[in-house]
Formats: sequence, C-alpha cells, structure tokens
Amino acid sequence: MSERAAAHIPLWRLLLTYAVSIILLVVFAVRLYQLQVIEGESYRLIADENRFTSVSLPAARGIVYDRNGFQLVRNVPAFNVVITPALLPDSEAEIEAIFQRLSALTGVPVDQPGPPAARCIEGRGIRQLVEEGETNRPYDAWPIACDVPERTARVVQQQAIDMPGVSVETIPVRDYTTGALTAAVIGYLGPIPEESAEAYEEAGFVAGRDKVGYAGIELEYQDVLAGANGRKLVEVDVAGQALREVGEVIQPVAGNNLRLTIDTRLQAAAVTALRSRIEFMNRFAGEERVPLGAVIAINPQTGEILAMATEPTYENNRLAEFIPLDYWTQLTEGPAAERSKPLINHAISSPFPPGSTFKLVTAVGAANEGVITPERTLVDPGLITITNQYFPNDPGKAKDFVCWNREGHGRIDFTHAIAESCNVYFYKIGGGFPGEVEPGLGIGGVNRYAPALGYGAPLGIDLPGEQPGLIPNEDWKRINLGESWSTGDTYNSVTGQGFVLATPLQVLNSVASLANDGQVMWPHVVQEVLDGEGNVVQEVAPRMLWDYADGTLTDPRDVDVAGWVIEAVKEGMRLVTTEGTASGYADLETISSAGKTGTGEFCDRVAFERNLCEPGNWPTHSWYAAFAPFENPEIAVIAFLYNGGEGAVTSGPVVKQVLEAYFELKAIDAARDSS
Repeated sequence: MSERAAAHIPLWRLLLTYAVSIILLVVFAVRLYQLQVIEGESYRLIADENRFTSVSLPAARGIVYDRNGFQLVRNVPAFNVVITPALLPDSEAEIEAIFQRLSALTGVPVDQPGPPAARCIEGRGIRQLVEEGETNRPYDAWPIACDVPERTARVVQQQAIDMPGVSVETIPVRDYTTGALTAAVIGYLGPIPEESAEAYEEAGFVAGRDKVGYAGIELEYQDVLAGANGRKLVEVDVAGQALREVGEVIQPVAGNNLRLTIDTRLQAAAVTALRSRIEFMNRFAGEERVPLGAVIAINPQTGEILAMATEPTYENNRLAEFIPLDYWTQLTEGPAAERSKPLINHAISSPFPPGSTFKLVTAVGAANEGVITPERTLVDPGLITITNQYFPNDPGKAKDFVCWNREGHGRIDFTHAIAESCNVYFYKIGGGFPGEVEPGLGIGGVNRYAPALGYGAPLGIDLPGEQPGLIPNEDWKRINLGESWSTGDTYNSVTGQGFVLATPLQVLNSVASLANDGQVMWPHVVQEVLDGEGNVVQEVAPRMLWDYADGTLTDPRDVDVAGWVIEAVKEGMRLVTTEGTASGYADLETISSAGKTGTGEFCDRVAFERNLCEPGNWPTHSWYAAFAPFENPEIAVIAFLYNGGEGAVTSGPVVKQVLEAYFELKAIDAARDSS
C-alpha cells in the first residue's frame, strides 16, 4: 500500500486493528497459560495414559496334593501358535504362503468365514483371526491354534524364522493327574464370568486371559490357589507397540498349595466299586436302570473326607485349556445328561429320600424321649391301619401302612427293630398307635432330633454346591401345599419317606456322629495350606460342630441324648451286619462293623416320565452306611445308588469293598513304615 493510500485510512480503523490484535494475543496467552500451567498436570496424565500401558503379569496357580503327597493337580506348559498381525510381511503372496504353511502344521483352515468365535474354538480360519487381530490390536499376538502338541510347537518355532509375525507362546495350564477319578472334588477352571468380571478385575485379574475356579476346590479355594498377579508399566508408541519398561516391576505372587484329606488309593477303590455296581445293575436290567450314584468315606473322629466318588462324572482335563462346545453339550444337554447330571457332585448337591437310614433319627429320639425302652417289644403284624379322624367309621377313608416284610416280624424289640429295619415298629414309636404307643415321637420330635444328627441344613463342607435337604413339619406343608399335617405324614417321615430329603453326606454324617458317640464333626476335604517350599501356612484342623450327647446345649441343634441311647442304637446297627438286613451282603470277615440299610421310595420327574411310578410299587433308591471297627471306629462309608433297589443287596457290597480296601491299605502302610 502506498503512503498516500495509508494516509487516507481513518485513525479509528488503525486503533481497532491494534485493539483486536492485542485482544487476540491476550486470549492466546491466557489460553496457553491455562493449558500449560493450570491444566497442565491433567493433560500430562492423559498423555501418559496414552503413552504408558500397565501390563498384568500372571501368577502361577497353586498345586494340589492328596493326603499322602501324591500330586493331583499341577501346572504344565501348553503351546499356542500365535500371529502378530503388524509383524507380517507386506507382500500378500508371502502372507498367503505363511497361512498355508501354518494350516498344514496345525490343521486350522486358512479360510473359514463365520461369526466371531472365542479363541481356539472351532469356527474361524487363520485369515479371519488375523483380520480380527489387525482391526483391534495389531501388535498383540493372536492365537490361531491352542494346545498344539509339543512336537508341532517345536517345528513351528524352528520355521518361524522364515515366517515373520509367527511365534509360539507357552502358557501354564492345569493338568489333573487323576482326571475323572477326582473331578467331583477337584473341579475345573473356566474364563472369568461376565457377571462377575468387574469384581475380578478389581482384584487384579485379566478378563479373557486369567481363569478362575468353576467347581470343586478350584472354586472353593479360588483365593488361596490363585495368588496375586504382578504388574509392570510399558511405554508404547502410537500403534501400541511396546518400546520399553518403565519404573519398578511388581512381581506376581504364586498361589498357595493345598494338601487334601483324600487318599487317592481309596478314592480309586470307591470309584471302581461304585462304577462296577452301576454297570452290573444296568447290564442285569438290560437298560439304564441306575443313572447315577455316590460313595463317601469319612473319618468319623475328625471329619476328614477320605474318598468322595460320584458317577457319572466328567473329565476335567478336557476343560483345562478351554471348554469345547461339543463336550460341554454332551455334559449338559440331552436325556442322558438330564437324568445323570454329570457336572453335579451328587454326594453333596443332590437330596433324595433317605429311606430307612433315617430310622436312626427316630430311634434316637424315641428312646431318649421315653417313648420306648430297648427292652419293650411291639407287635409287627406286617400291616397296620390308621383310621381317618374325620371319618372313623368309614373303612374307605382308612390308610394301610405295611412293613417291607409283609408277613411281619412278630414281637420285636428296639435293637432288633433297627437290625431288621422293621417299618411297623418305627411307625408306632414315631407316629404313635392307639392302645400300644401313645403318643409317639411325633413330627415335632423328628424336627428336634433330625437337625441334631445333621439333617435339614448344610454341614458346611469346604466344597461348593452343598444342599440342605428337607425335614418337613406342619407349617412347611401348610405353606407349600396348603394342607394340614396328618398321622400318615408322620409315619412317612419317621421312616425317611414322604417329604424328607437328605444328601448322601448328611446320611453319612448321621452315622458317623453315632460312631463318634454324639459328636458331629465338620466334614472337610482340605487338610493343609502350603507355600511353594512345602511349609505349612495354615493347618485346617478338625473341629466339632456340636455334641448332642454331652448335655451342654451350646448349639441350636444340640439335644441332650443319654449315652445309653447311643449305645443301644449302635448295638442295633451292629446286629444289622451280623444277623439283620445287611448280613451276608456287607459284613466284613475279620473286622467288626455296624451299619444301616435304606430303601427309599421315590417318584420324581425322571421316574414319572419313564413310567416307573406304578401305584403301590414305586421304584426305590438304594442306601447303605456303615462304620468300622465297631469298637473304635476309624472310617464310615456310605453308598447311594439311584433306583438301585434294596439297600443291602445293591449298596451293601459297595460299602464292603471300600471298607476292605481301607483296611488293606492300612496294613500295607503299616508294613511299609515298619520296614
């Protein structure tokens, strides 16, 4: 612009221009001060978040041993073939050659379009997996084949020099050395559940990488076995590629180890006895008559579980690296899975009518309350009739209750009624009988003594999924069925029928408590918590839950049972094996034992759908529980077989085999220790 033109510019325009310039400079200066000084720290933190990434370092999971130091669970390396998309060659031809070579080595197809699938689950080809990785995190290694054989992993590793972007990662996975033998106790691992992901992430776990317990002690002792993940800070570039580690690395802390109360040798004997009996029953019937069963062995003096078998079960090694869809479907869907429920530990999670094993509750209660004395005899004609109190003159309203021995046992006393499992005797002392026993123990008495022997509530075993069972009463029936309680309901309840439900563990614990003179011990499967050097971090000491025979009444379930009552009941249980219902089926040749048989009628949904519930001829579960030696009990064992028929005939031999195995192992150990 010429001087003459500038001279014609009004002064006010120059002043306005200068003012605007000054204002802009002030605004820029203020904003710069705000960004660099006032908000500088917050922006620096945001920049650091983009610049640094916190990387979780996985902790080694604890190892599990049996009571003799045999390793039940260990960590072994698994080999995954992975591809880092950002490190693949630029040439499409070279990439295609790498994909073809990997497909030949691993068996994963190059192309398999389809919906996204979880890592290493069939449903995606190598190309699709790499494309997903490239889209999300190109500098992360994406598995394209998991748990490949070690030989394959070595070949891939050797050839990786000619395949840029390809490598082999080694990760620890659980190896369950005894597999299905102990799966019901040990359990298995799985990915972090979505519904609890937030809680696990707050505890330092990484969703999608870390695994947590889904069943058994893997779940119950998750916090003990898992340890604590470590952490390091890594500087990354704009593409997410790691450049260097920054600051101090927090090393992971390995999980503690566990020593169980289980004796693997006895566990094998229990599984073999149970499985063989189920196979025999099904082969004899020509169909799947017995879909499931359970066996438990316990030390009655300490509550230590020596063996716990449930059939059918599952192979937890097949769930170690990932959970295959086809195997999971096999375990959870279809008529066979619906009947047998192989993922459920039937020893503690499935309540059934306990049948005559529950008569021990009635015997203890009736004798202790003075309803009956051991010397007094009652008459069992084989059948008794209860008239309806509202229609006493109408025979059509009466109800017959029969003994399993339709001819009756004649005159029978307390101990022989236990030995012969006389139904009519227990009807009379349990529910009363006009002119002979008035009143009986009653449902109120059942609800007092059943909890004392361990029924009606969880015992607190250190395994997940324990069920409480059911001890009904008048209020329960009124609330749930809208009906009044009747004498017939009492008759059914005192013999372990009707609405009464119990798990095999509860039935076993009732027998074990009698063997232990009224002391109810806490059943448990973990003996010690160990560190990585084998030092005892925590000893899981045996503890008594309550004592129903010491008169202290320190627990709501306590009752004051006289010592002579327990001795009389135990004498009846001794006669069960020498001359009663289990004689010839479950008595030991050289070791004294005592037990109680049970044959529990049932008509559940499965039985109804299979047309097994014929009027007056319902199918029956088979029970037998025993302890030995009689004079100084060391072990108590129960066997339960669903739809197994008579307790003595079906379950008795199973218990006998386990008891014989226990004493044989004891003799072997004694001979070894003395040599």
